[in-house]
Amino acid sequence: MNITILGTGFAALTAIKKTRKLAPDARITVIAPSKELVYLPSLIWIPSNLRKGDDLRINLTNYFNRQTVEYIQASVTDVSNNGRTVHTDQGDFENDGLIIASGGRFIKKLPGIEHAITPCEGIPAAEKIKERLDNMSGGTIAIGFGGNPKEPSAMRGGPMFEFLFGIDTLLRKQGRRDQFELIFFNPAPKPGKRLGDKVPDAVMKMMAKKGIQTRLGHKMKAFEPNKVITEGDEFEADLILFMPGMTGPAWSQNSEIAKSEGGLIKANEFCQVDGLEKTYVAGDSGSYPGPDWQAKQAHMADLQAEAAAHNLVAELQGQTNFKTFKHELLCIIDTLSHGVLIKRTEKGTLMLPPCRLMHLAKRFFEHLYLRQYK
Repeated sequence: MNITILGTGFAALTAIKKTRKLAPDARITVIAPSKELVYLPSLIWIPSNLRKGDDLRINLTNYFNRQTVEYIQASVTDVSNNGRTVHTDQGDFENDGLIIASGGRFIKKLPGIEHAITPCEGIPAAEKIKERLDNMSGGTIAIGFGGNPKEPSAMRGGPMFEFLFGIDTLLRKQGRRDQFELIFFNPAPKPGKRLGDKVPDAVMKMMAKKGIQTRLGHKMKAFEPNKVITEGDEFEADLILFMPGMTGPAWSQNSEIAKSEGGLIKANEFCQVDGLEKTYVAGDSGSYPGPDWQAKQAHMADLQAEAAAHNLVAELQGQTNFKTFKHELLCIIDTLSHGVLIKRTEKGTLMLPPCRLMHLAKRFFEHLYLRQYK
């Protein structure tokens, strides 16, 4: 049994662990450009120096050895032959079963988007934010996020709230908050609604209390070196942080693999890629049926990866006991000093007020999560 997994992010690593547990004798091959995990949730702490880039880069050599994984350093260019052939820049590789966990990519179509920093692109982006903040004596900082209009779930707004509140806290700790104007912008009139109906108002109250301005409800048009332009407004900004909506991995764009209207790899409730046998997708690469509030986050990637691995092994063994994954949005919006716990399920939303303990819990969870991969 030769199982291939694409990627080294949250979904891929969980898929490895689950697959090895269910199929101890399987040959597991991982194909990815780099043999490291970048722990994206903690990028928010780089500007404040609470974390450095090297703290968040985890070399996976030891983990792959423990899981008896064969690693191939390559970039995927396509998947064909009913999922059995993975094409890469280092040649073609065959498999008996495939899990696609190669992540999504940000839509960089807005004119002038190169003038904005996209924090979740990785460690260099977060380090650039730190450098810019360190060298600013004052000015206006604009922070916002957008979405994929054809794929409502393909957005990552939570981290932008964290960068916003984290920078506010950092500047206050440094005694220079009064020299800065913070502006939050978003095309939605009530951003954060997918976290729960009551969340937008609560978040807006937090912003108002901290003296953060808002520009809401106008579609994005463009960026200039020191300006944000929307259909209803434009304003000056000395530093712009913007998280655009997401779509599928670059290699899938011109592939014949089934894609949703928003460009993500189309899957069913079992994470099985539409129209393909023994081929599954987990994490940001995929588009899944479910509630309109589902989001792209590490927690959901883990849940999808467990289902994908279970179902692939079951299919390879001729079984039909497929499992679906639970829809559960779970996050702590960190402010650098406190944390706001939000949990949304089919039953409703739980949102706790800002609490110092939740900030510490987020740091502790990072420690626990990364320990398994070192």
